[in-house]
Amino acid sequence: MQLCNRVDKRVLKEQMANSDVKRITISFYKYAQVGNPQLFRDYVYLHFNEVGVLGRIYVASEGINAQISVPEQNFEAFKEKLESIVFLRGIRLNIAVENKSDSFYKLVVKNRPKILADGLQDESFDVTNKGLHLKADEFNEIIQKDNTILIDMRNHYETEVGHFKGAITPDVDNFRDSLPFIEETYLGGNEDKNIVMYCTGGIRCEKASAWFKHKGYKNVYQLEGGIIKYANDIADRGMPNLFVGKNFVFDERLEETISPEVIANCHTCGEPFDIHTNCANVACNVLFIQCDKCKATLDNCCSEECKEINALPEEEQRALRKGKKSKRNVFKKGRSEKLIYKQ
Repeated sequence: MQLCNRVDKRVLKEQMANSDVKRITISFYKYAQVGNPQLFRDYVYLHFNEVGVLGRIYVASEGINAQISVPEQNFEAFKEKLESIVFLRGIRLNIAVENKSDSFYKLVVKNRPKILADGLQDESFDVTNKGLHLKADEFNEIIQKDNTILIDMRNHYETEVGHFKGAITPDVDNFRDSLPFIEETYLGGNEDKNIVMYCTGGIRCEKASAWFKHKGYKNVYQLEGGIIKYANDIADRGMPNLFVGKNFVFDERLEETISPEVIANCHTCGEPFDIHTNCANVACNVLFIQCDKCKATLDNCCSEECKEINALPEEEQRALRKGKKSKRNVFKKGRSEKLIYKQ
């Protein structure tokens, strides 16, 4: 019985590039009590694989978190699979703003201690006691009030390319760091204000809103469905768009355009630019922003040093890496001493 995909990713990417199957990119999450996460993980893989789902899904005792793509012709069959899972019946599906077919190339379903790592050890914390959900029009109204604090619950490299006007954008690397940082830096003394949060699709601000309610804050709100649902709703209903720039997404697309403004800069030369890429030197691989001119000059690398290494034959690159502790910057997105403009 197949419970994972072991085909080389280069083969899978080539298959995707040669496929004419139209796919719908979707994200969804649900906090719920899962009694046997391993059994649930296997069930999800088997049933989603049957209808051609690709993407990344995390399963834990606290629920499920999924970013996937589904063949357009199998969309109804996929929804039937969801309906077969009791706690996922009627779940909101966030459809991507820019619905490209190559967002994912394989199906990965993993068990995790939590579907969203938070660093919290408080067993009395109830993640389902969340803040009040706001629809797009309600969100637009409340964030313009004087007694509102608007907080972006995403990481620094996400907010760098796009965010809501007037939002606090904490300089954090991950969600785990953001909770204590936000409370210590922004919430103290503001217990009587409206605390409004947003993120990409809702999963981070849902847990954050529940946490801050747990800590005693009363007026806690979150944008329903995050930036993705907001962008679709304002387009459908002709409402004002208060988001500027791009929405960072965690798949092969990396970004989707919400508004035409470019608010970021190339990390090499400083010119206005907002498209992320990874350094071509596999020993580095840092995620950073690089304009087309610098990309051509540095051969898709973040620095002259990485350009020189990347130009070496593969055997020599392996020899340089051999016996050395990995210094890959995969998890240091947008942070490297080699990024000239960022320094």
